[in-house]
Amino acid sequence: MNEADTAWVLVSSAFVLAMTLPGLALFYGGLVRSKNVLGTIMQTFVVVCLVSLLWMAVGYSLAFGPDTEGLVGNLDWIGLSGVGLAPHAAYGPTIPHQAFMVFQMMFAAITPALITGAFAERMRFSALVLFAGLWSLAIYCPIAHWLWGGGWLARLGALDFAGGAVVHLSSGVSALVCALVLGARQGYGTDYLAPHNLPMVLLATGLLWFGWFGFNAGSALGANETAVIAFTATHIGAAAGALAWLAVEWAHRGTPTVLGIASGAVAGLAMVTPGAGYVGPVSALLIGGVAGALSYWAIMKKGKLGYDDALDVVGIHGVAGVFGMVMTGLLASKGVNASGADGLWSGNLHFFGVQILAVVAVSFFSAAGTLVILKLVDRVVGLRVTAEEERMGLDLSQHNERAYS
Repeated sequence: MNEADTAWVLVSSAFVLAMTLPGLALFYGGLVRSKNVLGTIMQTFVVVCLVSLLWMAVGYSLAFGPDTEGLVGNLDWIGLSGVGLAPHAAYGPTIPHQAFMVFQMMFAAITPALITGAFAERMRFSALVLFAGLWSLAIYCPIAHWLWGGGWLARLGALDFAGGAVVHLSSGVSALVCALVLGARQGYGTDYLAPHNLPMVLLATGLLWFGWFGFNAGSALGANETAVIAFTATHIGAAAGALAWLAVEWAHRGTPTVLGIASGAVAGLAMVTPGAGYVGPVSALLIGGVAGALSYWAIMKKGKLGYDDALDVVGIHGVAGVFGMVMTGLLASKGVNASGADGLWSGNLHFFGVQILAVVAVSFFSAAGTLVILKLVDRVVGLRVTAEEERMGLDLSQHNERAYS
């Protein structure tokens, strides 16, 4: 066991928790109307608590336990049985196995929390709790196993350094299904539904950016060269995404906005994630630039497509998940990380094809599974608040509290 590696992974775990609580919670809270801010923050908070306990009980074993036909882990590690302080050869040979488990717990917690932005201001709290628990076990755990737990996509050679497919693609596709199934908010397209607190959004973006260093550089599982590569790529991708969005928006609308630069930074962070440990600074710059421009375009088209993804989970995380995996397949280089792969730019067509396959497989599984879970939850507790509860706002109707007196 290496003490420096262990310290870095534990600190990175705390970074990822900080990007969720308070980062993502405040980011989403600032984007909704004032009558829904507490309810929105509460969704992220309860997801973190619920998924953490599910992960300890059974989720970690499903995602990273001994393989079952390349599809999911078995239940040998249920209740963390056998997950102790000795390093695991595959999951960080220089850190305690339990440190790896805690680090991955933070990823498991933030992923369903990302989805909540798609149905903001209109899902029942009871439905949210049931949906998050089922989605975490039935969707997230198998996908994590496929790519990170020795599953079938990993065996084919697919690479996802820190969650492009496992986190962003799965949540983005699932968010689209949620938005379509629940339908639009009351007044969508006619009422004023703008964010109620943009300073909160910008502050939360800084927390997300800060935490993302743990998200990406922590995925090196040690204080090593790969962590430096990922740390550098993360920052460059975020900065490029922010400026690219700003430039495109400025040219298109004539005004650079606070919401735009914040959204662009998050898009850049998300898109560089799958390749963060496999690409150099110039490639990270290119990925971030594509992320800012492409996510802006996707969100501008959202109105014409007619779905109400309230906080743009699809346009940012879904788009970043797809094209981050694709661009990793294009730009990855063994010259940067010998344990990775050369991408299509270096003539490796096979690896590029495997990355495309991973995108298709994760997208289909996430969409189909989410649809089934939503139908089940709707039958058990009902998905959507009543029209009167929606007009009142989630803060009062679901929690009997006000954010602002």
